[in-house]
Amino acid sequence: MNTIELQVSPAQSADFNFLEEKIQFTLSLSPLSFKWRIDKKSIDARKRNAIVILRISVIGANEEFPAVHQRQFQHEIKGSAIVIGAGPAGLFAALRLLELGVKPIILERGKDVRARRRDLVEITRNGIVNEDSNYCFGEGGAGTYSDGKLYTRSTKKGSVVRILETLVQFGANENILTESHPHVGTNKLPQIIANMRESILANGGEIHFEERVVDFHVGMDSIHEVKTAKGNSFQADSILLATGHSARDIFELLHAKKIALEAKPFAVGVRIEHDQRTIDKLQYKCDDRGEFLPPASYSIVTQVNDHGVYSFCMCPGGIVAPCATSQEEIVTNGWSPSKRNNPWANSGIVVEVKLSDLENLHYSGPLAGMHLQRDIEKKAYELGGKNQFAPAQRATDFIYNKKSTTLPDSSYSPGITSTNLRDLFPKFISECLIGALQHFNTKMPNFAGPNALLLAPETRTSSPVRIPRDKELLNHPEIKNLFPCGEGAGYAGGIVSAAIDGERCADAISEFISKKKNQ
Repeated sequence: MNTIELQVSPAQSADFNFLEEKIQFTLSLSPLSFKWRIDKKSIDARKRNAIVILRISVIGANEEFPAVHQRQFQHEIKGSAIVIGAGPAGLFAALRLLELGVKPIILERGKDVRARRRDLVEITRNGIVNEDSNYCFGEGGAGTYSDGKLYTRSTKKGSVVRILETLVQFGANENILTESHPHVGTNKLPQIIANMRESILANGGEIHFEERVVDFHVGMDSIHEVKTAKGNSFQADSILLATGHSARDIFELLHAKKIALEAKPFAVGVRIEHDQRTIDKLQYKCDDRGEFLPPASYSIVTQVNDHGVYSFCMCPGGIVAPCATSQEEIVTNGWSPSKRNNPWANSGIVVEVKLSDLENLHYSGPLAGMHLQRDIEKKAYELGGKNQFAPAQRATDFIYNKKSTTLPDSSYSPGITSTNLRDLFPKFISECLIGALQHFNTKMPNFAGPNALLLAPETRTSSPVRIPRDKELLNHPEIKNLFPCGEGAGYAGGIVSAAIDGERCADAISEFISKKKNQ
């Protein structure tokens, strides 16, 4: 197999006849003597004219490329595990458990992907939040209806390719295997998640929807029973806790049970929204990106007052969504459909919150960050005028401490209310945001201009709580059959990294059960 790199124009990257001739010339091959495929595709827009960089594998005409990995499940069951949460960590853990001969029993507080849609409509149209079924809770987790980005830097702890190939197995487009920043899209993920569910059920797993966990029976160093709000009880050899970063009731339950938790740094800020054409012009340095370049994205970071400030979850051609998990709070996030064809671009611009910041604000204990998040979200609800209206301000007005007299159009469906966002945040967050916006504006002119809209707050960037676990065994140091997992436990940040962590915990559970059986 030969691997070559080609640098071509956007139009040439879509012309397979051109690419085949280029490969033939580069490797001095005769026609029809080879097969080829694109392994990786990325865009370099640093110069005046953007180029596309392709990494291509070439084999002989009689050879075959390796097939996409297919999951193979055991049907000889050696034990069971309760999986709390059906987000990416929980679902990929369940698939891996079945490969290892362990029966997963999934308890999901929310509804299946199809039923979830009705509750999302209630939030966006009527401002009504179902506390168990929303953008954060339900089958597939937060990523299912809030974007489906698959980019991750978590390459040392598991196989990113394995996760992507699994998504392809269950219906994702194969282009996620080649794009440098792969993306499924909120419109495509629900069916993929449903296909994963059917595979889990067909191979011996259980899934129970609308089963919110409300209690654990803890004895000695183990959880012996899990109880739900419906009064049902579940037992298994081990417990995988994959509830996501917004399951505050689980953090409070663990704290009440005196199960060790730790406060951890996180980030808080705003979601900034632009006309997508503004970002295209800034990034591609042209008035019209044409049909062969995707809607432009960006990634920016700086330091202000010894705090990191950075873009988070950038959504080209996207929508700003209401992601509250309780009625009297406001939370913003963003998502894009697979085509990324909405007229707006949005991204979080968030400020690092350190443990020392929490102390300075008089928040203490392992749930300190969670309480700060909650207080900001509740204040935003009051400032927005309730009914899920988001506080909003033009970026220039925020910088110059002026309430906006008018606001640009926004993709945020419930509605927006003109607010001075300095009234919402602790002073250090506002000061860091102002300094960062001014800096970003020098790098990307008009990034913080009068038509850039700030919506607030962006608070659910990551879990403000870490649930400790053994570095090797991955179980809780006190509760030996409890395996904290994914974003909610503080060990992942996104779909792919959560899926990888779910698989790692599944491997650890299998080993735990085997050792227990052999004692």
